[in-house]
Amino acid sequence: MTLNHLSQRLAVAACKQDDRETKLRPFQDWRIHVDPDILNVIPFLSKGLPDKDKAILRCDATALAEAVRKGVYTAVDVLTTFIKAAIAAQDTTNCLTEICFEDALKRARELDEHMETTGQVVGPLHGVPVSIKDHIQVKGLDTSTGYTAWAYNTVAEEDALVVKILRDAGAIIYVKTQNPQTLLSLETNNNIFGRTCNPFNRSLTAGGSSGGESALIACGGSPFGVGTDIGGSIRVPAGHCGLYGLKGSVARLPHSGLLGSHGGMEAIIGCVGPIATSARDLALFCSVMLEAEPWLQEPPLLEMPWKGHVARGHGLPERLSVAILYDDGVVKPHPPILQALDKYKQALKSAGHDVIRWEPLDHQEGWDLIVKLYLLDGGTEYHETIQAGGEWEVPQTKWILDHARDRRPYTPHEIFRLSVEREAFRANALAHWNATKYRTATGRPVDAILCPVAPTLAPPHDSTSWWGYTSHWNLLDLPAVVFPVGQYSSSMWVPADPSRSRNSVEDFITRQWSPNTYDNAPISLQLVGRRHNEERLLAILGVIEKVVPPADSVPFLKRFSHSVNGHHKGMDG
Repeated sequence: MTLNHLSQRLAVAACKQDDRETKLRPFQDWRIHVDPDILNVIPFLSKGLPDKDKAILRCDATALAEAVRKGVYTAVDVLTTFIKAAIAAQDTTNCLTEICFEDALKRARELDEHMETTGQVVGPLHGVPVSIKDHIQVKGLDTSTGYTAWAYNTVAEEDALVVKILRDAGAIIYVKTQNPQTLLSLETNNNIFGRTCNPFNRSLTAGGSSGGESALIACGGSPFGVGTDIGGSIRVPAGHCGLYGLKGSVARLPHSGLLGSHGGMEAIIGCVGPIATSARDLALFCSVMLEAEPWLQEPPLLEMPWKGHVARGHGLPERLSVAILYDDGVVKPHPPILQALDKYKQALKSAGHDVIRWEPLDHQEGWDLIVKLYLLDGGTEYHETIQAGGEWEVPQTKWILDHARDRRPYTPHEIFRLSVEREAFRANALAHWNATKYRTATGRPVDAILCPVAPTLAPPHDSTSWWGYTSHWNLLDLPAVVFPVGQYSSSMWVPADPSRSRNSVEDFITRQWSPNTYDNAPISLQLVGRRHNEERLLAILGVIEKVVPPADSVPFLKRFSHSVNGHHKGMDG
């Protein structure tokens, strides 16, 4: 990299950060400062907030929509509170990119006037603030997508379809959130805005590529956010930050109007999906999207209306059959994750449900295949875009691109063969699932698979090295939901794994385990369902959460229950 390239990159980054700071400047009274040496910033976020704000921030999106509809809060009340919290989230985790508070407040006033005049809401999300991942286009806002070369050159002329549907439903768009360079990363870091940190322990990653969303929501800065997922990019951030996240089947939810590398590449397609603080908010998002009939505007989508009665449990068998994947055969998860799986196994069995062990099927082969499908051109477009911006590969970008380093692009014939291999892999996996009927007590195939989100809790920065617990389900195009089950503390006694590592990746991850490293990190699990069966998957999650209710230890439930001596200006109301 030449000196001119470096100067170019630094100038763009400085301008983008200055623009962000300029938009925050009118809200200086709501800024927060926490000493950089403090890792867990959650206790400081509520310092000085009035009780009304705390009550609003404890609401999920479903409750907020109901409260605004009933006149308990105005749209301006709700938005103002979340602006305060979003500023605190930015000041502590570096999670925001584009800010449009003034336009959002104008829209909130319009919605309040509509309510006052008509007594009716605009739609099911009337007055609910919604945050949007940076590479999803929002009219009038930049879509730099973590690339220096795209900064200031990609201001959106139109809303993405998902944003349009949200606006039509009454939602208020007020911020865009950080994503990593290239998007193809499970850590959020780029050369424009820098790194996003996990608010429960800032030495750990908030995940990626929707890491800005997860950090913001975990801080209480958004009730509800939109992310995307091509290998774990909704589920890993949600899991690392103690939230709920849903990756649906590709052909159901709208994903037009997104800006990223490899537009038009259909070997593996990213999914749009929600990150939220409750399972019912995931269903709310899906119902809003599908009630808008997006298949009439986006040709690849299937006409599959949302079946709300199924999501509420109609038709679900009284006795579930659940398979638990403890180990994918490549990397054994860290002890707290295995303990959580055991806890759920015992609870489900005690409640009368049928539980079997899921036998892993070719997870290493699946990874070897999907990374080829990610990088059909050998990473050429990623390299060219990075070079065009005069920047360098951040560590996690380098890690993924090294999988195709010095490999030529595949020929059309080779791409055809990879597509055949993908479909054969999916057919084999489907047969594997169907064959579980011979091992269940119910005599039918398992209803869902319970498994880790990742082999570790939120890992230290720049150390993510195995995507197999999430990307496997992208390869199979199966819906998956992540949900919080607790929070780890270094005071817990958890033994190290004495087993011998099977490969270099597992050896590295096994050696990462240290109780102190992961202090305060959320613990989450993942539930996988049948293709195009998002409603049934959420209904099964509902049953599981009745068996093991979300406890007070779940991180997001404790966000605003602390009182500490942090430095917070102007938030006493």
